[in-house]
Amino acid sequence: MLSVCALLLLAALGSDSDAQRPQHDSNLEIYKRLFESKRKDQLNALKNLVELNDVNQQYKIIDIMLKGLFKVLEDSRAVLIAANMQPDDPFPLDDKIKEAYSHVVENTAFFGDVALRFPRIVHHYYDRNADWSRLLHWGLRFCNQTGVFSGGAHQHVLTLMSQELGITEKSTDFVNPYRTERDDQFSFKKIFKKFKIFENVQSEQTFKTF
Repeated sequence: MLSVCALLLLAALGSDSDAQRPQHDSNLEIYKRLFESKRKDQLNALKNLVELNDVNQQYKIIDIMLKGLFKVLEDSRAVLIAANMQPDDPFPLDDKIKEAYSHVVENTAFFGDVALRFPRIVHHYYDRNADWSRLLHWGLRFCNQTGVFSGGAHQHVLTLMSQELGITEKSTDFVNPYRTERDDQFSFKKIFKKFKIFENVQSEQTFKTF
């Protein structure tokens, strides 16, 4: 986004492009309100998953969810790069670019929610997946420059998630407010091993099919 000084300079010069700026700014503000509504839906869905008293079922759901989330993030990144869309550009008006933009912003935020509430499961996937790491680093940089997350609770989610996953150095007072004693005491090794075997069997069956 342009700085205040730059905006004042454009106004003083009577730039023709200034006529477009309020429209784009208003579009961003409209999207930010929609984003707030979307975040409420995401957090309600996640609340149901947290309250599901079945670790095996949680793992299955998160397994599917994360793979789908990063596929959407990858596809959306490709669209934005092809369109040369920069995160601090005016909010996009093209439907395809707008959809990719919203997918990046919303999925990055939602991944932060999941990572903070299910740190052991997310670490199990994220820590050994270089492609996901590159995508998330890019997604965070994009989100932090859009203006959508400026201040407030959503920015705090990105900051906490970055520290939880080791993307940025943990502050001296870092605490994951959603981490529970269960996360630290419960042994996920059997579950991870069980699903690793299940994934290997599925891969073999898929290979034989083709």
